[in-house]
Amino acid sequence: MGSPRTVVSDSTNKLGWLLDDLEVPGVRFAVLLSEDGLRIAHSAGIAKDDAERFAAAASGLRSLGKALGEFCGSSGNDVRQNMTEYDQGMIMITAAGEGALLGVATMTDIDVGLIAHRMNELAGRVGHELGSEPRRGAHGGDLQ
Repeated sequence: MGSPRTVVSDSTNKLGWLLDDLEVPGVRFAVLLSEDGLRIAHSAGIAKDDAERFAAAASGLRSLGKALGEFCGSSGNDVRQNMTEYDQGMIMITAAGEGALLGVATMTDIDVGLIAHRMNELAGRVGHELGSEPRRGAHGGDLQ
């Protein structure tokens, strides 16, 4: 089994417009990231540096979710969505095409169903919009 392909990150945030559908009451911000923790795009609610830190942490949280999957069935049980609740809000992460994830941070008073629905709709569109290209340098080539 090979490693997952990674979507190329976008240092300019020109794909930030993709996240506009997640501007609903209670959503602090959204970040589109690669499975290995690189920020691809972020919404207006978060600075680029913070979006990069969020992407790295969200990727780690997703990995932990994968490690726990066998306890909800059998080994190889795929993660559909991570939801972690905190005193002041939630973090929600879902797959967004091959090699990409969509992460959202919320406030406490939210419509979880609406946000999850919007995330799933957007994840489907993002998968088609981005495609998935291997990151140069991921397997010994030069990163340029």
